[in-house]
Amino acid sequence: MFAVENRFKKVMVMLEEIYIPDVDAILRGAVRRLVEKKEIRGKILVHMLIVDYFERIAREGGSQGLVGLQELTMLREAVNKNPKVDIEYVRELPEGYRFKREIDLNDVVRDLALELNAILITPNPLRVETAKALGIQVIFVRDKDSERLILDDFFDNDTMSVHLKENVCPYAKKGIPGKWRFVPLRDTPMTRAEIEEIVREIIEAAKTSQKAFIEVERPGSTIVQLENYRIVITRPPFSDGIEVTAVRPIAKLSLEDYKLPAKLIRRLEKQAEGILIAGAPGMGKTTFAQALAEYYHRKGRIIKTIESPRDMQLPDEITQYSKSHGTSEEVHDVLLLSRPDYTFFDEMRDTKDFELYADLRLAGVGMVGVVHATSPIDAIQRFVGRVELGMIPSIIDTVIFIENGQVKKVYELETVVKIPHGLKEADLARPVVVVKDFLTGEPEYELYVFGERTFVVPVKKTKTARERRVEAAIYTALRKYIPDEDIEIEISKNGNVIIHVDPEYYNVLLTSKVRRKIERLGRKLGVSISFKPRLR
Repeated sequence: MFAVENRFKKVMVMLEEIYIPDVDAILRGAVRRLVEKKEIRGKILVHMLIVDYFERIAREGGSQGLVGLQELTMLREAVNKNPKVDIEYVRELPEGYRFKREIDLNDVVRDLALELNAILITPNPLRVETAKALGIQVIFVRDKDSERLILDDFFDNDTMSVHLKENVCPYAKKGIPGKWRFVPLRDTPMTRAEIEEIVREIIEAAKTSQKAFIEVERPGSTIVQLENYRIVITRPPFSDGIEVTAVRPIAKLSLEDYKLPAKLIRRLEKQAEGILIAGAPGMGKTTFAQALAEYYHRKGRIIKTIESPRDMQLPDEITQYSKSHGTSEEVHDVLLLSRPDYTFFDEMRDTKDFELYADLRLAGVGMVGVVHATSPIDAIQRFVGRVELGMIPSIIDTVIFIENGQVKKVYELETVVKIPHGLKEADLARPVVVVKDFLTGEPEYELYVFGERTFVVPVKKTKTARERRVEAAIYTALRKYIPDEDIEIEISKNGNVIIHVDPEYYNVLLTSKVRRKIERLGRKLGVSISFKPRLR
C-alpha cells in the first residue's frame, strides 16, 4: 500500500483536496453538479471498477449503465471548463481487497477514501454515517426534487400518455379514457441523442427523488414510477430502437363521481368481498379501482395494494406493495400477517397472480382484482382452468366491467345444481355456476363441466312483446314513487307479476293510493300484480 500513498503524495501537496465519488454520486449527477457550481476544487478520483460496472450494465441492456457512462462524459466536460478541478481514473485497490472474489464498489470507494485521507462524495445517508464513524471527510449531496424534466414539456392538462421513439415524430394520446385522440406533438422526428438525454434524466430522477423508484430493470427494458408518471423504456435488442412511453393519470375521481346505483353501493359496502374490475386497456379500470380503494379507506377499512408497477395515486395510509420486488410467497405472508380488510391487486396477468388472488380470498381477505378483458364474462373465464370451477363463486362474487370510464355491466355469481341450459335429460343435472346481471337478476351465462371440458354457455332469455309492454307500463307507473334501479319485476310462466322492491319503499306500495293505481293497471293489462320486499 506504500505505492498508493507515494503515488498521491505529490498530488495532495499541489492540490487542496482529493474527492472520491461513489457509484450513486456519479449516477445521480451529484459530482457533475458540484463541479458546475464550483463548489469543489482539487482532484476527483474515479475508480475504474465503476467504469467497468457501467459498461457491463450498458452492454446487458440496462438503462443505468448507459446513464452512468453519459454522466462520466458530462463530468469530464464540466471538469474541462473548470480550471480548479482535475479528474483521474485509478485502478489501485485498498488493502485487503486484492484477493477478494466479490467486491462491493461502494466499499472500495469508501476504504480508498480512508487510506488517502480523501473526501467521499455520496447521496446515501447511511454511507454518510459510516464515513463519519471511520473518520472520513464526506460531502452529502441531497436529492433534488424540483427540477423540471424534458419529459414534462410533452405533457399538458389533456395528455394521457406520450410516446417517444428515435427517428419517429413524438405522439401523445389526449382526452379521457374511452374518448381520446392520437396527435403528433411536432413535425420533426426524435433523434437518438434527444431520446438518450430524456432516458438519462428519467433514471437520474428515479435515483434521486424520494417520490420515484425503478420498478423493474431488465436487459432491454426498464419500468420507472416517477411521481405521477409510469414510464416504460425499451432499447435494442429488445426493441428496434430506443423508445420511451410515459403514462400519466389526467383525472382522479371519487366513487361518488361514477353515480352508481344504490343497489351496487350497498353490495360494495356490505357483501362484495371478491371483486373483479375488468375492461379493455385504457378504459379506466385502475382509476375506478383507485376511487374504490379511497372509498373503503374513508369508511375506516384497512387497505393494501399489490401492484407492478405501483402507479395508483393513494393516500399515505394505504400501503402499496410491489410484486416486482417480492415473491408471491412473501406478499402472501405479509398480507396475512397485516390483516387488511381489502387488498387491491392491480394488473393481474399470469397464473401466479390468479392463484395468489384465489389463495388470499379463500383465506378470508377481501380482494379486488383488476384484469384486462374485452367483456365481463372474459374476466371470469380467466379463472377457468386455474382454480376448480365450483370454487369460482367463493372467490369472485362481483364483476364490474368498465367501458369509456363508466360502469357498464355488473355480474354476480352463484352455484346451483340444475340441468344446464340447452340440455334436456334429467340425469344430466350437475353443479352449474350461474352468472347473473346484478341489477336485473337475469341469468346471462352458465359455466359447467361436461366430460373433461368446461363450457361457458350464454343464456338468452328473450322476452315477449307482451312481457316488455307489461314491464314498461309498471316502471312508468312506479317511477314517480320509486327509482327504477330499486325495482325488480318478475313475470311467472302463468303471467302473474311480482314486483320486488327494497324494504324502504315497500310501505310506499302499500298505501291505498299507489295500491289502487297498480291494481287498475293490472286489470288493464290482464295480469295479477303482487309486491314483495327484496332482501338486502
